[in-house]
Amino acid sequence: MDVEEYAWVKASDYRENVLLALKEKPRPPKEIAEETGYYLSHVSNTLSDLDEHGLAECITPDRRKGRLWTTTGSGQDLIENLER
Repeated sequence: MDVEEYAWVKASDYRENVLLALKEKPRPPKEIAEETGYYLSHVSNTLSDLDEHGLAECITPDRRKGRLWTTTGSGQDLIENLER
């Protein structure tokens, strides 16, 4: 586990909750926003941040609407550590 990445995620409820929302299956930002109660713009920004850190990725980048996001291997490992 990368302690720096773990600390970076734990420092923000947005990052932690958005990453956890991707645990089970790929999801669009709108679905994550509805589940978490966060504004869609905040979810989209958080997903971009997670992508930059290699924890999440868009698996349908060519779509304009309904893009699906999922965790990377590093993101999934981090989720396991968050749930301990």
